[in-house]
Amino acid sequence: MEPSAENKKIWEEVLNSLELELSKANFNTWFKDTTIIKYEGGIIFIGVPNEFVKNWLYEKYNKYILKILRNIENNIRAVEYIINNAQTKDNKDLTKQYISINNKLPLETISINKKDNLNPRYTFNNFIVGTFNELAYVASQTVLKKQGVVYNPLFVYGKTGYGKTHLIQALGNEFKKLNKKVFYTTSEKFSMDCIQSIQQNKINLFKEKYRKYDILIMDDIQFLTHKERTQEELFHLFNYLYDNNKQIIFSSDRHPNHIADIADRLKSRFSAGMTVDIQVPDTESRIAIIKSKTKLNNFHLEDIVINHVALEVKGNIRELEGIFNSIMCQSQLKKKELSLQEVRNLIKININSNKNVSIKEIIKTVANFYNVEEDMICKKTRKKEIVRPRQLIMYILREDFNVSYPSIGEKLGGRDHTTVIHSCDKIRNNLKNNNLLSQELEQIRSMFS
Repeated sequence: MEPSAENKKIWEEVLNSLELELSKANFNTWFKDTTIIKYEGGIIFIGVPNEFVKNWLYEKYNKYILKILRNIENNIRAVEYIINNAQTKDNKDLTKQYISINNKLPLETISINKKDNLNPRYTFNNFIVGTFNELAYVASQTVLKKQGVVYNPLFVYGKTGYGKTHLIQALGNEFKKLNKKVFYTTSEKFSMDCIQSIQQNKINLFKEKYRKYDILIMDDIQFLTHKERTQEELFHLFNYLYDNNKQIIFSSDRHPNHIADIADRLKSRFSAGMTVDIQVPDTESRIAIIKSKTKLNNFHLEDIVINHVALEVKGNIRELEGIFNSIMCQSQLKKKELSLQEVRNLIKININSNKNVSIKEIIKTVANFYNVEEDMICKKTRKKEIVRPRQLIMYILREDFNVSYPSIGEKLGGRDHTTVIHSCDKIRNNLKNNNLLSQELEQIRSMFS
Protein backbone atom coordinates (compact mmCIF):
# COMPACT_ATOMS: atom_id res chain seq x y z
CA MET A 1 0.00 0.00 0.00
CA GLU A 2 1.42 3.35 -1.05
CA PRO A 3 1.52 5.79 1.91
CA SER A 4 -0.45 9.00 1.53
CA ALA A 5 1.25 12.39 1.26
CA GLU A 6 -0.02 13.26 4.73
CA ASN A 7 1.44 10.07 6.22
CA LYS A 8 4.76 10.74 4.49
CA LYS A 9 4.82 14.20 6.03
CA ILE A 10 4.08 12.79 9.52
CA TRP A 11 6.86 10.23 9.27
CA GLU A 12 9.28 12.85 7.94
CA GLU A 13 8.64 14.89 11.09
CA VAL A 14 9.28 11.83 13.24
CA LEU A 15 12.53 11.06 11.42
CA ASN A 16 13.70 14.66 11.76
CA SER A 17 13.15 14.47 15.53
CA LEU A 18 14.94 11.13 15.78
CA GLU A 19 17.94 12.44 13.87
CA LEU A 20 18.44 15.10 16.52
CA GLU A 21 18.68 12.45 19.25
CA LEU A 22 20.57 9.61 17.53
CA SER A 23 24.01 9.25 16.04
CA LYS A 24 24.03 9.16 12.27
CA ALA A 25 25.12 5.51 12.28
CA ASN A 26 22.24 4.47 14.55
CA PHE A 27 19.74 6.49 12.56
CA ASN A 28 20.85 4.98 9.24
CA THR A 29 20.91 1.45 10.66
CA TRP A 30 17.43 1.40 12.19
CA PHE A 31 15.35 4.04 10.37
CA LYS A 32 16.69 4.35 6.83
CA ASP A 33 14.23 1.86 5.28
CA THR A 34 11.14 2.67 7.35
CA THR A 35 7.92 4.37 6.31
CA ILE A 36 4.30 4.75 7.38
CA ILE A 37 2.25 2.11 5.55
CA LYS A 38 -1.14 3.19 6.87
CA TYR A 39 -2.91 5.05 9.66
CA GLU A 40 -6.27 3.74 10.81
CA GLY A 41 -8.23 3.46 14.03
CA GLY A 42 -5.71 5.61 15.86
CA ILE A 43 -2.89 3.17 15.04
CA ILE A 44 0.15 4.03 12.94
CA PHE A 45 1.54 1.07 10.99
CA ILE A 46 5.26 1.40 10.22
CA GLY A 47 6.83 -0.67 7.45
CA VAL A 48 10.23 -2.17 8.38
CA PRO A 49 12.65 -4.36 6.38
CA ASN A 50 12.86 -7.42 8.66
CA GLU A 51 11.95 -9.08 11.96
CA PHE A 52 15.12 -7.97 13.73
CA VAL A 53 14.53 -4.29 12.99
CA LYS A 54 10.90 -4.71 14.02
CA ASN A 55 11.86 -6.13 17.42
CA TRP A 56 14.64 -3.60 17.93
CA LEU A 57 12.40 -0.60 17.21
CA TYR A 58 9.68 -1.93 19.47
CA GLU A 59 12.10 -2.57 22.31
CA LYS A 60 14.37 0.46 22.02
CA TYR A 61 12.42 3.29 20.41
CA ASN A 62 8.68 2.54 20.55
CA LYS A 63 7.85 4.84 23.46
CA TYR A 64 9.87 7.70 22.02
CA ILE A 65 8.34 7.28 18.54
CA LEU A 66 4.84 7.21 20.05
CA LYS A 67 5.59 10.36 22.04
CA ILE A 68 6.70 12.23 18.91
CA LEU A 69 3.67 11.01 16.97
CA ARG A 70 1.28 12.14 19.69
CA ASN A 71 2.84 15.58 19.65
CA ILE A 72 1.98 15.70 15.95
CA GLU A 73 -1.46 14.06 16.16
CA ASN A 74 -3.31 13.69 19.49
CA ASN A 75 -5.57 10.86 18.25
CA ILE A 76 -2.70 8.39 17.73
CA ARG A 77 -3.09 5.55 20.27
CA ALA A 78 -0.40 3.07 19.31
CA VAL A 79 2.32 2.10 16.84
CA GLU A 80 2.59 -1.25 15.07
CA TYR A 81 5.55 -2.46 13.02
CA ILE A 82 4.94 -4.50 9.87
CA ILE A 83 7.57 -6.28 7.79
CA ASN A 84 7.35 -4.81 4.31
CA ASN A 85 6.38 -7.54 1.84
CA ALA A 86 8.51 -5.91 -0.83
CA GLN A 87 11.70 -6.95 0.95
CA THR A 88 13.96 -9.51 -0.71
CA LYS A 89 14.85 -13.02 0.33
CA ASP A 90 18.18 -11.66 1.57
CA ASN A 91 16.34 -9.71 4.23
CA LYS A 92 14.49 -12.86 5.34
CA ASP A 93 17.80 -14.69 5.60
CA LEU A 94 19.26 -11.73 7.44
CA THR A 95 16.44 -11.89 9.98
CA LYS A 96 17.26 -15.53 10.78
CA GLN A 97 20.95 -14.73 11.10
CA TYR A 98 20.27 -11.80 13.41
CA ILE A 99 18.09 -13.94 15.62
CA SER A 100 20.84 -16.54 15.83
CA ILE A 101 23.64 -14.11 16.64
CA ASN A 102 21.50 -12.17 19.07
CA ASN A 103 20.69 -15.11 21.31
CA LYS A 104 19.40 -12.97 24.16
CA LEU A 105 16.54 -13.08 26.61
CA PRO A 106 13.01 -12.81 25.19
CA LEU A 107 11.98 -9.18 24.69
CA GLU A 108 9.32 -9.26 27.42
CA THR A 109 11.91 -10.30 30.04
CA ILE A 110 14.22 -7.38 29.27
CA SER A 111 11.59 -4.67 29.07
CA ILE A 112 11.75 -1.63 31.32
CA ASN A 113 10.12 -2.16 34.70
CA LYS A 114 7.05 0.08 34.82
CA LYS A 115 7.18 0.41 38.60
CA ASP A 116 10.69 1.83 38.84
CA ASN A 117 11.54 2.66 35.17
CA LEU A 118 14.81 0.70 35.42
CA ASN A 119 16.17 -1.13 32.38
CA PRO A 120 17.68 -4.49 33.48
CA ARG A 121 20.19 -4.32 30.65
CA TYR A 122 22.02 -1.50 32.39
CA THR A 123 24.32 -3.32 34.79
CA PHE A 124 27.85 -2.92 36.09
CA ASN A 125 28.71 -6.28 34.50
CA ASN A 126 28.53 -4.71 31.03
CA PHE A 127 29.74 -1.25 32.10
CA ILE A 128 33.24 -0.59 30.76
CA VAL A 129 35.44 1.29 33.25
CA GLY A 130 38.30 3.41 31.91
CA THR A 131 40.21 6.55 32.76
CA PHE A 132 37.38 8.59 31.28
CA ASN A 133 34.79 7.41 33.83
CA GLU A 134 36.79 5.84 36.63
CA LEU A 135 36.03 8.54 39.20
CA ALA A 136 32.29 8.35 38.49
CA TYR A 137 32.40 4.56 38.82
CA VAL A 138 34.29 4.65 42.14
CA ALA A 139 31.87 7.27 43.47
CA SER A 140 28.90 5.06 42.50
CA GLN A 141 30.39 2.09 44.36
CA THR A 142 30.90 4.24 47.45
CA VAL A 143 27.28 5.37 47.27
CA LEU A 144 26.21 1.74 46.98
CA LYS A 145 28.05 0.84 50.20
CA LYS A 146 27.03 3.96 52.16
CA GLN A 147 23.63 4.91 50.84
CA GLY A 148 22.46 8.36 51.96
CA VAL A 149 25.48 8.82 54.23
CA VAL A 150 28.22 10.03 51.88
CA TYR A 151 28.06 11.54 48.40
CA ASN A 152 24.45 12.63 48.74
CA PRO A 153 23.50 13.71 46.19
CA LEU A 154 25.68 12.01 43.61
CA PHE A 155 25.73 14.33 40.59
CA VAL A 156 27.13 12.82 37.36
CA TYR A 157 27.65 15.08 34.35
CA GLY A 158 29.08 14.77 30.86
CA LYS A 159 28.15 15.16 27.21
CA THR A 160 25.43 13.10 25.57
CA GLY A 161 26.30 9.49 24.84
CA TYR A 162 29.17 9.08 27.32
CA GLY A 163 27.37 6.51 29.51
CA LYS A 164 25.74 8.58 32.26
CA THR A 165 22.37 6.85 32.01
CA HIS A 166 24.02 3.42 31.98
CA LEU A 167 25.93 4.26 35.17
CA ILE A 168 23.05 5.68 37.19
CA GLN A 169 20.62 2.96 36.07
CA ALA A 170 23.18 0.26 36.89
CA LEU A 171 23.42 1.84 40.34
CA GLY A 172 19.65 1.70 40.63
CA ASN A 173 19.58 -1.97 39.65
CA GLU A 174 22.19 -2.77 42.30
CA PHE A 175 20.14 -0.99 44.97
CA LYS A 176 17.14 -2.96 43.78
CA LYS A 177 18.99 -6.21 44.56
CA LEU A 178 19.34 -4.90 48.12
CA ASN A 179 15.52 -4.60 48.34
CA LYS A 180 15.62 -0.82 48.29
CA LYS A 181 12.71 1.15 46.85
CA VAL A 182 14.23 2.71 43.73
CA PHE A 183 12.68 5.07 41.22
CA TYR A 184 14.28 6.36 38.01
CA THR A 185 12.84 9.28 36.08
CA THR A 186 13.88 12.12 33.82
CA SER A 187 13.50 15.75 34.81
CA GLU A 188 11.05 16.16 31.92
CA LYS A 189 8.79 13.36 33.19
CA PHE A 190 9.05 14.70 36.72
CA SER A 191 7.99 18.14 35.49
CA MET A 192 5.05 16.73 33.50
CA ASP A 193 3.95 14.75 36.55
CA CYS A 194 4.18 17.88 38.69
CA ILE A 195 2.19 20.06 36.29
CA GLN A 196 -0.50 17.41 35.84
CA SER A 197 -0.84 17.08 39.62
CA ILE A 198 -1.28 20.83 40.00
CA GLN A 199 -3.90 20.93 37.24
CA GLN A 200 -5.83 18.05 38.84
CA ASN A 201 -5.44 19.48 42.36
CA LYS A 202 -3.48 16.37 43.43
CA ILE A 203 -0.20 17.94 44.48
CA ASN A 204 -0.25 16.15 47.84
CA LEU A 205 -0.44 12.77 46.08
CA PHE A 206 2.48 13.90 43.92
CA LYS A 207 4.54 14.69 47.03
CA GLU A 208 3.68 11.35 48.66
CA LYS A 209 4.57 9.42 45.53
CA TYR A 210 8.16 10.67 45.38
CA ARG A 211 8.81 10.69 49.14
CA LYS A 212 8.25 6.96 49.55
CA TYR A 213 11.45 5.92 47.74
CA ASP A 214 14.81 5.04 49.30
CA ILE A 215 16.65 5.95 46.10
CA LEU A 216 15.57 8.68 43.66
CA ILE A 217 17.42 8.86 40.34
CA MET A 218 16.73 11.83 38.07
CA ASP A 219 18.27 12.01 34.59
CA ASP A 220 18.90 15.10 32.40
CA ILE A 221 18.43 17.64 35.16
CA GLN A 222 19.37 20.46 32.75
CA PHE A 223 15.85 20.41 31.31
CA LEU A 224 14.45 22.00 34.47
CA THR A 225 15.49 25.44 33.25
CA HIS A 226 12.67 28.03 33.33
CA LYS A 227 10.38 25.57 35.18
CA GLU A 228 10.01 27.49 38.43
CA ARG A 229 7.17 25.52 40.01
CA THR A 230 8.83 22.19 39.23
CA GLN A 231 12.08 23.50 40.71
CA GLU A 232 10.23 24.51 43.85
CA GLU A 233 8.72 21.04 44.26
CA LEU A 234 12.10 19.41 43.62
CA PHE A 235 13.66 21.70 46.26
CA HIS A 236 11.20 20.54 48.92
CA LEU A 237 11.45 16.92 47.80
CA PHE A 238 15.24 17.10 47.98
CA ASN A 239 15.14 18.45 51.52
CA TYR A 240 12.78 15.69 52.67
CA LEU A 241 14.82 12.88 51.10
CA TYR A 242 18.13 14.30 52.29
CA ASP A 243 16.93 14.81 55.87
CA ASN A 244 15.75 11.18 55.93
CA ASN A 245 19.03 9.77 54.53
CA LYS A 246 17.43 8.80 51.25
CA GLN A 247 19.93 8.61 48.39
CA ILE A 248 19.54 11.14 45.55
CA ILE A 249 21.27 10.70 42.19
CA PHE A 250 21.27 13.29 39.40
CA SER A 251 22.72 13.46 35.90
CA SER A 252 23.19 16.36 33.53
CA ASP A 253 25.04 17.28 30.37
CA ARG A 254 26.95 19.98 32.27
CA HIS A 255 28.24 20.91 35.72
CA PRO A 256 25.40 22.07 38.03
CA ASN A 257 26.95 25.53 38.33
CA HIS A 258 26.71 25.94 34.56
CA ILE A 259 23.01 25.11 34.22
CA ALA A 260 21.21 28.34 33.32
CA ASP A 261 17.98 29.51 34.97
CA ILE A 262 18.12 27.08 37.89
CA ALA A 263 17.45 28.54 41.33
CA ASP A 264 20.65 29.09 43.34
CA ARG A 265 19.24 27.16 46.28
CA LEU A 266 18.86 24.11 44.02
CA LYS A 267 22.33 24.53 42.55
CA SER A 268 23.84 24.59 46.04
CA ARG A 269 22.07 21.32 46.85
CA PHE A 270 23.15 19.70 43.59
CA SER A 271 26.75 20.43 44.59
CA ALA A 272 26.39 19.45 48.25
CA GLY A 273 27.45 15.82 47.78
CA MET A 274 29.78 14.48 45.12
CA THR A 275 29.99 15.96 41.63
CA VAL A 276 31.83 13.83 39.06
CA ASP A 277 32.19 14.06 35.31
CA ILE A 278 32.44 11.45 32.57
CA GLN A 279 34.86 12.51 29.87
CA VAL A 280 35.57 11.45 26.30
CA PRO A 281 36.47 7.74 26.28
CA ASP A 282 40.16 7.15 25.47
CA THR A 283 41.29 4.76 22.73
CA GLU A 284 41.87 1.84 25.10
CA SER A 285 38.38 2.25 26.53
CA ARG A 286 36.83 2.40 23.07
CA ILE A 287 38.61 -0.85 22.17
CA ALA A 288 37.27 -2.44 25.36
CA ILE A 289 33.74 -1.24 24.56
CA ILE A 290 33.84 -2.74 21.05
CA LYS A 291 35.22 -6.04 22.34
CA SER A 292 32.46 -6.13 24.93
CA LYS A 293 29.88 -5.65 22.16
CA THR A 294 31.37 -8.44 20.04
CA LYS A 295 31.23 -10.82 23.00
CA LEU A 296 27.68 -9.83 23.90
CA ASN A 297 26.47 -10.37 20.32
CA ASN A 298 28.62 -13.45 19.63
CA PHE A 299 30.05 -11.54 16.68
CA HIS A 300 33.67 -11.77 15.50
CA LEU A 301 35.84 -8.84 14.48
CA GLU A 302 39.56 -8.96 13.76
CA ASP A 303 41.74 -6.96 16.17
CA ILE A 304 42.97 -4.78 13.31
CA VAL A 305 39.35 -3.80 12.54
CA ILE A 306 38.52 -3.18 16.20
CA ASN A 307 41.59 -0.98 16.60
CA HIS A 308 40.78 0.96 13.45
CA VAL A 309 37.20 1.65 14.57
CA ALA A 310 38.42 2.74 18.01
CA LEU A 311 40.96 5.12 16.47
CA GLU A 312 38.59 6.61 13.90
CA VAL A 313 35.34 6.91 15.88
CA LYS A 314 36.32 9.39 18.56
CA GLY A 315 32.85 10.63 19.42
CA ASN A 316 30.58 9.37 22.16
CA ILE A 317 29.84 5.77 23.11
CA ARG A 318 26.44 5.93 21.40
CA GLU A 319 28.17 6.79 18.11
CA LEU A 320 30.64 3.96 18.62
CA GLU A 321 27.80 1.49 19.23
CA GLY A 322 26.04 2.81 16.14
CA ILE A 323 29.05 2.04 13.97
CA PHE A 324 29.32 -1.42 15.51
CA ASN A 325 25.65 -2.07 14.69
CA SER A 326 26.24 -0.92 11.11
CA ILE A 327 29.22 -3.25 10.72
CA MET A 328 27.21 -6.14 12.13
CA CYS A 329 24.28 -5.36 9.80
CA GLN A 330 26.45 -5.18 6.69
CA SER A 331 28.39 -8.28 7.64
CA GLN A 332 25.24 -10.35 8.04
CA LEU A 333 23.68 -8.92 4.90
CA LYS A 334 26.77 -9.81 2.84
CA LYS A 335 27.14 -13.12 4.70
CA LYS A 336 30.83 -12.53 5.31
CA GLU A 337 33.20 -10.71 7.61
CA LEU A 338 33.87 -7.17 6.38
CA SER A 339 37.36 -6.28 5.22
CA LEU A 340 39.25 -3.39 6.76
CA GLN A 341 38.59 -1.31 3.63
CA GLU A 342 34.87 -2.01 3.79
CA VAL A 343 34.82 -0.90 7.43
CA ARG A 344 36.75 2.24 6.47
CA ASN A 345 34.12 3.06 3.84
CA LEU A 346 31.32 2.41 6.33
CA ILE A 347 32.87 4.79 8.85
CA LYS A 348 33.40 7.44 6.18
CA ILE A 349 29.74 7.24 5.19
CA ASN A 350 28.32 7.23 8.71
CA ILE A 351 30.69 9.50 10.60
CA ASN A 352 31.27 13.13 9.77
CA SER A 353 35.05 12.81 9.74
CA ASN A 354 35.68 16.44 8.89
CA LYS A 355 33.17 18.69 10.60
CA ASN A 356 35.17 21.79 9.71
CA VAL A 357 34.42 21.50 6.00
CA SER A 358 32.21 24.45 5.08
CA ILE A 359 29.26 24.41 2.70
CA LYS A 360 31.19 26.78 0.47
CA GLU A 361 34.08 24.29 0.25
CA ILE A 362 31.70 21.46 -0.63
CA ILE A 363 30.09 23.53 -3.40
CA LYS A 364 33.53 24.46 -4.72
CA THR A 365 34.78 20.86 -4.64
CA VAL A 366 31.75 19.42 -6.45
CA ALA A 367 31.64 22.28 -8.97
CA ASN A 368 35.31 21.77 -9.83
CA PHE A 369 34.80 18.01 -10.07
CA TYR A 370 32.06 18.47 -12.67
CA ASN A 371 33.78 21.48 -14.27
CA VAL A 372 30.92 23.93 -13.74
CA GLU A 373 30.95 27.46 -12.33
CA GLU A 374 30.32 27.71 -8.58
CA ASP A 375 27.79 30.55 -8.79
CA MET A 376 25.67 28.53 -11.23
CA ILE A 377 24.94 25.94 -8.50
CA CYS A 378 22.71 28.37 -6.58
CA LYS A 379 20.98 29.92 -9.60
CA LYS A 380 17.47 28.99 -10.75
CA THR A 381 18.45 26.85 -13.70
CA ARG A 382 17.34 23.38 -14.79
CA LYS A 383 20.30 22.67 -17.05
CA LYS A 384 21.25 19.03 -16.71
CA GLU A 385 24.95 19.78 -16.24
CA ILE A 386 24.05 21.97 -13.21
CA VAL A 387 21.15 20.00 -11.72
CA ARG A 388 23.15 16.82 -11.05
CA PRO A 389 26.03 18.54 -9.18
CA ARG A 390 23.49 20.57 -7.20
CA GLN A 391 21.54 17.48 -6.19
CA LEU A 392 24.75 15.71 -5.25
CA ILE A 393 25.77 18.63 -3.04
CA MET A 394 22.40 18.47 -1.30
CA TYR A 395 22.81 14.73 -0.79
CA ILE A 396 26.33 15.09 0.65
CA LEU A 397 25.27 17.89 3.00
CA ARG A 398 22.41 15.78 4.27
CA GLU A 399 24.03 12.34 4.44
CA ASP A 400 27.58 13.20 5.45
CA PHE A 401 27.19 16.42 7.41
CA ASN A 402 23.65 16.06 8.80
CA VAL A 403 22.59 19.55 7.67
CA SER A 404 18.83 20.07 7.93
CA TYR A 405 16.72 20.18 4.75
CA PRO A 406 15.64 23.82 5.29
CA SER A 407 19.26 24.93 5.86
CA ILE A 408 20.43 23.20 2.68
CA GLY A 409 17.65 24.87 0.68
CA GLU A 410 18.51 28.26 2.15
CA LYS A 411 22.23 27.94 1.36
CA LEU A 412 21.63 26.75 -2.19
CA GLY A 413 19.64 29.63 -3.60
CA GLY A 414 16.73 29.84 -1.14
CA ARG A 415 15.03 26.64 -2.31
CA ASP A 416 12.12 25.02 -0.47
CA HIS A 417 12.99 22.08 1.79
CA THR A 418 10.71 19.78 -0.25
CA THR A 419 12.96 20.39 -3.25
CA VAL A 420 15.95 19.31 -1.18
CA ILE A 421 14.15 16.16 0.00
CA HIS A 422 13.27 15.29 -3.61
CA SER A 423 16.88 15.83 -4.72
CA CYS A 424 18.32 13.68 -1.93
CA ASP A 425 15.82 10.90 -2.66
CA LYS A 426 16.65 11.01 -6.35
CA ILE A 427 20.41 10.67 -5.73
CA ARG A 428 19.78 7.95 -3.16
CA ASN A 429 17.72 5.94 -5.68
CA ASN A 430 20.16 6.53 -8.53
CA LEU A 431 23.05 5.25 -6.42
CA LYS A 432 21.38 1.83 -6.26
CA ASN A 433 21.74 1.24 -10.01
CA ASN A 434 24.32 3.74 -11.25
CA ASN A 435 27.86 2.49 -10.63
CA LEU A 436 29.40 5.53 -12.27
CA LEU A 437 27.56 7.88 -9.90
CA SER A 438 28.67 5.76 -6.93
CA GLN A 439 32.30 6.01 -8.06
CA GLU A 440 32.01 9.76 -8.54
CA LEU A 441 30.53 10.16 -5.06
CA GLU A 442 33.35 8.18 -3.46
CA GLN A 443 35.95 10.27 -5.30
CA ILE A 444 34.32 13.47 -4.10
CA ARG A 445 34.07 12.18 -0.53
CA SER A 446 37.78 11.32 -0.55
CA MET A 447 38.53 14.99 -1.22
CA PHE A 448 37.02 15.94 2.16
CA SER A 449 39.09 13.38 4.12
